Amino acid sequence: MYRIGIDLGGTNIAVGIVGDDHRILAQISVPTLARRTPEAVIADMGDAVEAVLAQAGIAAGDCASIGIGSPGTCDSARGVVVRAYNLGWHEVPVCAMLTERFGLPARLSNDANCAALAEVVAGAARGCRNMVLITLGTGVGGGIILNGEIYAGMRSAGAELGHTLLVLDGEPCTCGRRGCWEAYASATALIRQTKQAAEAHPGSLLAAEAAQGITGRTAFRAAMEGDAAAQAVVDRYCEYVAAGLTDLVNALAPEMILLGGGISRQGEALLAPIREYVATHCFGQRQGAIPVIAAAQLGNEAGIIGAAAL
Repeated sequence: MYRIGIDLGGTNIAVGIVGDDHRILAQISVPTLARRTPEAVIADMGDAVEAVLAQAGIAAGDCASIGIGSPGTCDSARGVVVRAYNLGWHEVPVCAMLTERFGLPARLSNDANCAALAEVVAGAARGCRNMVLITLGTGVGGGIILNGEIYAGMRSAGAELGHTLLVLDGEPCTCGRRGCWEAYASATALIRQTKQAAEAHPGSLLAAEAAQGITGRTAFRAAMEGDAAAQAVVDRYCEYVAAGLTDLVNALAPEMILLGGGISRQGEALLAPIREYVATHCFGQRQGAIPVIAAAQLGNEAGIIGAAAL
């Protein structure tokens, strides 16, 4: 039986048909144009579903369900997007609206939860019962799988892992608090840290690259070329990421922690120092419950696969 997965983002809506083996058979992406009404966006979601069904050569009746991964706070029990700031949504009954159009049961969860579920059913954490996915992007997102199921918490508001405290009265965070992990471990934070180092070391490769525009890759690339200022940025950034992961290890003792998002593409330059930090700082140190720490595998397909698996 096929399932329909919808990955709703602030920029694009990705829709796919997923088989029983959790592979995407057909997919399509359309612009979200997020500042329109929810009704207009959901109508486009429905049109994209019809288009991908036609692409796959099947009908809605050949599918068991529709799954939706959405940013923001999602009430999975009611199928309602409670609040998604980047969409301007508040109390939007997306599941009911899609069920009315297609006659299929619909399930909803936060997009990071869907990505975590996807890695368990089809990715790097396949077979894990307890795992955490951390996405290092514009912010720091998180998804938790406990005993094989998404952990959402009361009112589906749990797993906002980027908004755990790292530094009391530290850098301002987009949530209004100061010192959140996200303010130190996101790609946005890494870019800020790299710019500060470029200004402080005008003779460094970082300063030379500043004219072309600093990205989340700049410090890692310059460090590989032997730039000391860049290496210091990378070392400190890895410590910021690893310190937050150590807290998760101490709280949850998962079998595996996966890192996703653009920064995770740095591979062992990111992962190796993080593994060492966690092993030497978690409770019990090297005799403690140290999880496997690796990069997520599914990339942009995770949202569709995870939503379909709901």
